[in-house]
Amino acid sequence: MTASTQILQQVFGFSAFRQPQDKIIQTLIAGNDALVLMPTGGGKSLCYQIPALARDGCGIVISPLIALMQDQVDAMRLLGVKAAFLNSTQSADEVRAIEQQLREGVLDLLYIAPERLTQVHTLQLLKEIKLALFAIDEAHCVSQWGHDFRADYLQLSLLHEIFPEVPRIALTATADARTQEEIASRLNLSDAEKFISGFDRPNIRYQIGVKHNAKQQLLKLLKADHQSDSGIIYCLSRKKTEDIAAWLSEQGFNAYPYHAGLSAELRSRHQALFLRDEAVIIVATIAFGMGIDKPDVRFVAHLDLPKTIESYYQETGRAGRDGKPATAWMIYGLQDVIKLRQMMANSEGNEAHKRAEQHRLNAMLGLCEITTCRRQALLAYFGDELKEACGNCDICLDPPETWDGSEAARKALSTAFRTEQRFGVNHLIEVLRGTNSDKIFQYGHNNLPVYGIGEDLNNNQWRSVFRQLVARGYMSVDLERFGALRLEEKCRPLLRGEETISLRKDARPIAVKAQTKVQLAPEVDIALWEALRECRRGYAEELGVPPYVVFHDTTLQEMCLRMPQTMEEFNDLTGVGERKLERYGPAFVSVINRHLAA
Repeated sequence: MTASTQILQQVFGFSAFRQPQDKIIQTLIAGNDALVLMPTGGGKSLCYQIPALARDGCGIVISPLIALMQDQVDAMRLLGVKAAFLNSTQSADEVRAIEQQLREGVLDLLYIAPERLTQVHTLQLLKEIKLALFAIDEAHCVSQWGHDFRADYLQLSLLHEIFPEVPRIALTATADARTQEEIASRLNLSDAEKFISGFDRPNIRYQIGVKHNAKQQLLKLLKADHQSDSGIIYCLSRKKTEDIAAWLSEQGFNAYPYHAGLSAELRSRHQALFLRDEAVIIVATIAFGMGIDKPDVRFVAHLDLPKTIESYYQETGRAGRDGKPATAWMIYGLQDVIKLRQMMANSEGNEAHKRAEQHRLNAMLGLCEITTCRRQALLAYFGDELKEACGNCDICLDPPETWDGSEAARKALSTAFRTEQRFGVNHLIEVLRGTNSDKIFQYGHNNLPVYGIGEDLNNNQWRSVFRQLVARGYMSVDLERFGALRLEEKCRPLLRGEETISLRKDARPIAVKAQTKVQLAPEVDIALWEALRECRRGYAEELGVPPYVVFHDTTLQEMCLRMPQTMEEFNDLTGVGERKLERYGPAFVSVINRHLAA
């Protein structure tokens, strides 16, 4: 048995590695660098935690997640790992105590924020101690083209310069080819061994629909499939997060807002509730979620369109980390596109950056409007191939109807052209449908040959036509004219009748099969399951940690199936290491024995 396998079993309670964890771990133990792309829930943390324990010295974990460091350290300490963190929330005395532990060689792992790491004092301290490795978590933050850019990450190349003998590992769940190259370049990891796992998360069901009545569509999803589940709902604005959270609370859900405008104390309280309770919904901006280890998030909902497929993939990846069924649900409309493009136009990036953002938004729109398997398109974006349709997205489960929209598209394009490409979608629809409004007569649009030629479609159908033309690049939004739609070069063949176009028929959000919070095997006794959950909850509250830190649902379910009645039998369970056996084993075995005797 190798040292890494022994640590895996004795400390973490797992019997075998997932591929390619063992290869990554051996690379680091041998003193070499690694660049790791692995989907959320794929087991990235073990790739640096085990080498840090196997090598001499302390492993330094660089993480942007100050709010989660305490939880990460608590989880390690419960396993018997000597871990600590350094960040701006600590007093001077606390910092001095941890620095002394470092000098004395007491710590196995130290979590630290990048801005503290690069301070002269910290670097001098690290020069004085034995270092096992550097782990750069959430490495996509180094990419200026990415969705979570952190300027502090740009300085992390100094690790290679100051500590050339210390192995480094950079890890992320989200990076397209361009971002991968930038990570390697900026962190001086061009010679590192690269490990890319498949991006597929087959347990997640992807659903994307058109926004009609956002609150009611969301309520239908929650009541049908996620009545008592933990979940995350993403919105673009801070005000909207607070509005949706308050409204959900009125509907009987435990919902809390999370955004950068709230006090640090309130954000921390809401995050703690989410991590430690089993039926809490967080309504958040993108400021929430990175590094969240909660395994039983059963749904992630987007009430607004994400800016990029990278953002969408990373945010939806926070659902179903335990491998059980989860839902990634999103609704969007043309107004979302206009709002995002306004945000991009007002950003401080240069023209090249804005063009890159525009390209990524177009890719996101393409994913929304696609009429083939969403998972295949999503994975293809990251260079991953799924040969057959997934059977677990809205398109596979309920293929959309399409129609020959060529004539309607020509009418829409002609109307935008005849009105000098100066008006938004609402006015164009009024012209097409021959509406008698003051604005129509003010501009004389009732005298145009296109006036009234679109009476065969209703307002929503025309909205769908314009939305799909924008999504496919035939039209664009002119932000200097407050959302006016203008023609793109691509539309010429379609407008001339040299090309046809098939459009999808919009449907109301589809009903999906009910998914319970935890899908139990048929032979599991519910009474025992609840008794074990209650035992776990007691430990979690006593220790101030989320229930899954004590034991995952998968381990609890294995207890129900195998019913270990001795400590030796309990030790054979997945997820039970030496520390957990000693700390929790007697209580859980007692619960099982009482159940059997009843």
